[in-house]
Amino acid sequence: MGPVLLAFVLAVLAWLLVVGDLVRRHRPAWHWHLVGYPATTCRLMATWRKVAMLNDLAVSRRPPRGLLGDLVVKGDPLRPVAPRISFPRATRMGLTLVVRLHAGQTPATYIKAADALVHAWKVHAVRATSPERGLVLLTATATDPLERPGLATAHVELLSALIGALESGGAWVMNLRLVPHWLITGATRSGKSTLLARLITQLATQPVAMVGIDCKGGMELGLFAGRLSALATCRREAVAVLSALVVDMQDRMSACRSAGARSIWELPDTLRPVPVVVIVDEIAELYLSDGTREGKAEAEQCSTLLLRLAQLGAALGIHLVVAGQRVGSDLGPGVTALRAQLGGRICHRVNDPGTAEMTLGDLNKDAVAVAQSITAEERGVAVCTGPDGGWSRARSHLTPTEEAVSTARKYAAMAPELPALDRALASLEGDDK
Repeated sequence: MGPVLLAFVLAVLAWLLVVGDLVRRHRPAWHWHLVGYPATTCRLMATWRKVAMLNDLAVSRRPPRGLLGDLVVKGDPLRPVAPRISFPRATRMGLTLVVRLHAGQTPATYIKAADALVHAWKVHAVRATSPERGLVLLTATATDPLERPGLATAHVELLSALIGALESGGAWVMNLRLVPHWLITGATRSGKSTLLARLITQLATQPVAMVGIDCKGGMELGLFAGRLSALATCRREAVAVLSALVVDMQDRMSACRSAGARSIWELPDTLRPVPVVVIVDEIAELYLSDGTREGKAEAEQCSTLLLRLAQLGAALGIHLVVAGQRVGSDLGPGVTALRAQLGGRICHRVNDPGTAEMTLGDLNKDAVAVAQSITAEERGVAVCTGPDGGWSRARSHLTPTEEAVSTARKYAAMAPELPALDRALASLEGDDK
């Protein structure tokens, strides 16, 4: 090879490296399909049998035996047989493959082997699920899509909010029409308050009434008071607001019954009452009593009223979004009963395993383990459920407090009036005087 040709080849290689790096940084999906997916597929196919043997995924079959007169003839010696796999299919930033289990195998073995598969295939994460009996679906992601999530786009309709991005790269949308009630948990500085701010800013532009219950004196939700139709800042006010909402819910039932409708969405536009989203920040403040008779009575009232709204409110346009740092059975049986009615779940980093178990344990044990692995550096990252009953890691878009407050003030005129709630709060002020 002459010096001119060598220089040309080196120049082409350098150009390819530069272009490849630019594509990797600015068009990661292109780089994955052109380079990452073929390389990972070759690595996967080459290492599958060895990885299966080292992680107890292979099964050793007994050698066949036969009789030849009075002699016992044995077949081949014991040899581990790896499960059969399908050819990997590329996704946007990863791949999937189906494993056909050997007799007696369970998906739990593959869940335990997920970390070993990550190292063998040199990917970010591997998740094992079982779409049907006898099969395991392995989903590998090349990089962490939540490290720098882009602002995903999605069609946002009434009572839905674009919260952030899913681990799959898609949009994370909370749709209260599909999943009417939500439970959100997270420790301090885990991203729970940021998510609530994002939800409020998304709903602020819609013809929706928002009611805040913040028994920490309104420190969190009080910032958005201009867009809220009512705000309770202590448990006594919370009892009054929830009682008024239950009365309003009964009025909505009567309107639906008179019109022969099963929900407010079947009513004509002129008769349909405004949807109400009740946002509760720090649910424990409603359930923990100070030991006095009055405190216990208020806690029991809050528990009963919230449960009634959760059981009957969905068809009547009343939705609950309940948040808290800690949610456990020690708060009383009312919390467990309420949890059963909150179909949507979001779990950020939590300080105790019990809260993660209470949030996700009745839906999927794997989701609990993933939620407990969220680190303090992953602010805004959470495990969330979807309308299909599945779960995913997700990250909410960062909404600065100043932006959220500005949005609430901008759309303050859109806050619908709820006279029954205003009268309830006004009566408490009159009693105090």
